This record gives sequence, C-alpha cells and structure tokens, in this order.
Amino acid sequence: MKKILAIIMALALVFSLAACGAKDTGTEPETQGKIDEEVSLEPVAKEDIKVGFIFLHDENSTYDKNFIEAAEAACKSLGVDHITMTNIPESNECYEAACDLVDEGCNIIFADSFNHEDYLIKAAKEFPDVQFCHATGTKAHTEGLPNFHNAFASIYEGRYLAGVAAGLKLNEMIDSGKITADKAKMGYVGAYTYAEVISGYTSFYLGAKSVCPSVTMDVQFTGSWYDETQEKEAATKLINNGCVLISQHADSMGAPTACENAGVPDVSYNGSTKSVAPNTYIISSKINWQPYMEYMINCVIEGKKIDADWTGTIATGSVQLTELNEDVAAAGTAAKLEEVKAGIEAGTIRVFDASAITVGGKAFTSYMADVDTDKDYTKDTEAISDGYFHESEFRSAPYFDARIDGITLLNEQF
Repeated sequence: MKKILAIIMALALVFSLAACGAKDTGTEPETQGKIDEEVSLEPVAKEDIKVGFIFLHDENSTYDKNFIEAAEAACKSLGVDHITMTNIPESNECYEAACDLVDEGCNIIFADSFNHEDYLIKAAKEFPDVQFCHATGTKAHTEGLPNFHNAFASIYEGRYLAGVAAGLKLNEMIDSGKITADKAKMGYVGAYTYAEVISGYTSFYLGAKSVCPSVTMDVQFTGSWYDETQEKEAATKLINNGCVLISQHADSMGAPTACENAGVPDVSYNGSTKSVAPNTYIISSKINWQPYMEYMINCVIEGKKIDADWTGTIATGSVQLTELNEDVAAAGTAAKLEEVKAGIEAGTIRVFDASAITVGGKAFTSYMADVDTDKDYTKDTEAISDGYFHESEFRSAPYFDARIDGITLLNEQF
C-alpha cells in the first residue's frame, strides 16, 4: 500500500511540474481562490538571485523603454542576474512566459502591463516559492497571495507638475496675443478609459488650471497602449479641433511627431521626446521604477516580506520630471515647478483638492471609488476626506475616475 501511495504522489508531482510547460488554450485564467502555502522568507544569497522581467513591448515603446532601463539599472546596481522577455501580450502568453522564467531559475518575476495581472496571479498560485511583482495592478490586496504584489507611484503628482508647465506655456501664448484666454484649450491622447488614464489626464489638467484658470481640455482615446499611427491621428484631430497644446498617456512618438509637424507645444510622458520634437517638446513626467525594483530584490535577499501594495513618491525618487526644454518652455517655468514640487512634498498642495473640482456643476465633496476591484467594478470606498481625494492611498494603483467639469471626452475606449 505504501509503495502504491508513493507512486501516486510521484505521478502527481510530475503532472504538477508538467503544467508549467503545457499550453493553455483558454483565453482567461482562473484567478479566484487563494493558496494556503506560506512563502519562504529565508534570505537568498545575492549570487542565487535571478530576476525575470516580462514587458508588453520593447524599447520602441516609451512606456516599456522606461521599465527596461530601470530593470537593467537596478540589477546592475545590486549585482544580480536577470532575464528580459519583451513583446509579451496581455494573454495566456504572459502566463507561459512566467512559467518559462521559473524554468530558467528565476525567483523573482516582474510584469509591467495592466492586463498581465490575471496571468501573473495564475502563475503565482502555481509557484508559491517564487515572488511575483506587477506594475499598475489592482488585485494584490484582495487576492491575499503572499507571493503576489502590486506596485505603482504617485505619478499624478508628476503629471500635475507637468500640467503646471503646460499652463504657464498657455499663459505665455495668451500674453503674447497668439491666443485669447477663451482659446486656451489643451488636447490629450489617452489609451483607454481606465482609472489610471483618467487620474493622469485629470491631474495634468488640474496642474494647468492652477496657473491658467481659463483652460479646458479635450481627450481622444486610441484603444491601444501603443499604436503610433492612431496616436498621431488622435493628436492631429485634437489640433484641428482647436487644441493649442497636446499631452498624452500613450506610448509611441506619434503624438509628439504630430505636434512637431504642426508647431504645437507638447508635454510627453515616460521620457523626453526632444529627439523627435525639438521645437515643441516642453517636459515629461515619468515613473522611475528603479527604486521599486531594488526594493523587491533586496527584500528577497534579506528574507523580508514585499508589500502587497507599494507606492513610490517624489521623495523616494519614483516620480520624476525630465529635463525642461528651456527653448520651448515659458520663462520662469523651472522656478515655478520647484515651488509647486515643494508644496506637494510638504502637503500644502493637494493634486485632487476638492475645492478646485466640480462635477456637473456641483461641489466635489464625496466620491465612492472602486478600490477593491471586482468584475462589476463596484464602488466600495469613500475617497474624499480632509478636503481632497486620497489617490493611491488605499491601494497603489490609481482609482480616481470622476468625470470633472472642464474636460470633454471625444470618445470612449474601455
């Protein structure tokens, strides 16, 4: 009997290990339920660390390029080995990539795109001794997996600062007679109508409004994180509709190129686009992912628990602005940005100050946010208190999704 039982257990182990290499033909992974196994928190020698990175695109995407550079810098700084996998779509290929990285000996796996999350959770359940970290995700705090973690940064603060630079440029255009105050309309190229994008374009708009009260903004969505043709077409449409300054939450050079061709000022995202738009590029906000990547690696080296939700800030070096293009920016922009940055760090300036926001003409005094994401996107958490919306405090990923006055959506893309 013992011999039979041993055979059965051995076969079970073989089938379990084989599951990693199996090609799952399903389109959606099962993410319900939780594992009971405790993840080992024993320290791991630095020479035994191998980090696997899963990226949605490659260096041609400003979004992924930002992650790739941070990953290389973090691993070089700490002296650990790593493997990079690029152009991994938001599909079961992400799960398969994670399995391949486990087979390659990775004890930390990081993925960078929102819809990678469910596939990474599936792998985390299968491999409880591997730490899985995911940027921009929303489910770590409700899944309860000890080896699955979300991370983001308070990028809304960086976008607000970039918006201040945009607003100062609008003021310069008004003062010079190039436009009148009622024509201070910005355009914004967005990928999807997600909270992350809504939070981003709203904070950018509020930054501009803080210095240019007459500003309004139109938003055009592409339905893709990276589509150079669509992003260029969206920016061109916004310009043709009277937008005199463009920003974006999309990952190609499409919008900056359209701005350069039309001679329209541009505020980028995830890095400088001065190389393609030297005469129109002003500044860019970005998340510096190196601090988080070093944090997660050091946690494994030291045998410490990785936060389920980690939020980087300006203070941690996670939220940054690129070098200001002084040839295009309005005079005095650098000094004003330092002033506003100091106010944000001191807590005297709140990006989502409720007194600066109205919705449908009504005061913004209460808002239920979808923090504990479920399939129905149920609003579950009151996010306004002490006079402002508390973004990225209840979880790391943004959940501000209010449609505020002053911003017009030209289309919808979910």
